[in-house]
Amino acid sequence: MQTQTSQGPWWAALTVWAVVNAVNVLQSAGFLSRIPTGSMAINSLLGYVMIALAVPAALALFAFVRAQAGWQQWIGPAVYIAFIALMIVVDYVSPVEFRSPPRYGILVPYLMLFFGSILLMGIPMFRLNRGLWMVTVASTVLLLSSMLVAMRKGVG
Repeated sequence: MQTQTSQGPWWAALTVWAVVNAVNVLQSAGFLSRIPTGSMAINSLLGYVMIALAVPAALALFAFVRAQAGWQQWIGPAVYIAFIALMIVVDYVSPVEFRSPPRYGILVPYLMLFFGSILLMGIPMFRLNRGLWMVTVASTVLLLSSMLVAMRKGVG
């Protein structure tokens, strides 16, 4: 396996790929856990894992910047770190209920950063490795499906 792509270090691209897929699977589990429990307790615990995933995302971001990779490589991890910063503030440090009832001033940036990070971390793999990109497509479909199921059950 090559160690450098034309867009930056290969290990950093694989790290971002692992982060985006882990986030998709964790959030899928979080959405599905709301159905039997009716609560966000498991989501809250999984949030700590997502916070921990900011560390490898930051390492990949640093590697991409250091290698002078194009913005397409580093923007995904950067947006993910921004999402994590917002999540820490509104979900853990100074908890604010913004989902129900919706507080759009928080909810819109929260969702845009979350889904934007997934999109921006996933897209670069399309050029690098179509097989790995397809895994990301599948995990994203899992996330969106589990979110829809939870919404239909009234716990989304």
